[in-house]
Amino acid sequence: MPQQNHMSKKKPSYPISEALSKYLDKYNRETKISVFYEDLLRFSGSVAVFDKNEEDTLWVRCWYPEFERIEIDENLKRIYTILHSDGKSDKLDHLNIDEIDFCTFGNSKPFRIKVRNVLNDNFIYFYVKKADASRIYGLELEHLLAPNRINFLVHRDTLIEEHIVGIPGDVFISEYLPNCDELEKSQIAKQFVKFNERCMLRLLGDMRSYNYVVIPTHDFNRVDYKIRAIDFDQQSFEGKLNIYRPQFFKENLDMVKLVQQQLQEQSVNQYKKEERSQVAKRILDSQWRFDLLIESMSYDNISTKANEAQLAKDLFQFTKDVNFKKASNMGEILKAALDFVKRNYLEYDETTI
Repeated sequence: MPQQNHMSKKKPSYPISEALSKYLDKYNRETKISVFYEDLLRFSGSVAVFDKNEEDTLWVRCWYPEFERIEIDENLKRIYTILHSDGKSDKLDHLNIDEIDFCTFGNSKPFRIKVRNVLNDNFIYFYVKKADASRIYGLELEHLLAPNRINFLVHRDTLIEEHIVGIPGDVFISEYLPNCDELEKSQIAKQFVKFNERCMLRLLGDMRSYNYVVIPTHDFNRVDYKIRAIDFDQQSFEGKLNIYRPQFFKENLDMVKLVQQQLQEQSVNQYKKEERSQVAKRILDSQWRFDLLIESMSYDNISTKANEAQLAKDLFQFTKDVNFKKASNMGEILKAALDFVKRNYLEYDETTI
């Protein structure tokens, strides 16, 4: 059952190591941009942003001196074209930067940029954040091991992330879930089981309801649902295993109850096994790239010694795999966890993690 998970009060930001920088360059994640996170911090004023219910969103809308805003807008439009196209300047004329919002909540304190196509009024968002090594590992692991690819760029200490479209989990639980029919609830329960398993396998922590989105897709006479993480700040940092299991957060209580109501234990175990198999297949499909990433992570510092020792201990007690006892840092712990998954998949073993 969900419980009050006690997490570190504030996760520190870790610098990008030389090994990680080389990896990012090799796989075209490095780019050159003319505006940095610190540049956007120099706004001259702001106003609170409220939602449709007049609730404070914890975002503020920023404004800048006119002569600075012109240059900032041009650079942000160029970043958008690099992220989503070929980065050529001849594609900037039909774009407009409608909003630059700053979030005052959480570790990453991102800027959210709204880019609008003036020809048809279609718009899209992207985010500018301060680069943090653990967050970058989280993004890259999402790209390699999750069902959906993710687009991001790094330049020095600035991180650019694409916007992941979906209904925030907390909003979905309160406003949409009560109106779902039994078939939809059963499908959502299945997806939460698979999401819960995937987060644990890849050690992505803090998946409280506001850190993931639910994505409905209409398919003939039914609606298909997926659950996708949107916050990667807590990749392989915390020491307690339950931090990496969404089912243990009180914010997900309604999802846990849904699983209990809609699914039999046999089905839950089957969905867990399916997700482990899918993760193992994705590792095998990108083995060379995955190995390089884990090698970089194994030489990196993205947590504390106390957290590393605690997590290795918890995972050994959970799996009885002696490789967790040998792991000395988060990269080695993650490698041991995913090797365990891959090994059991290749051996068609029923053992669970």
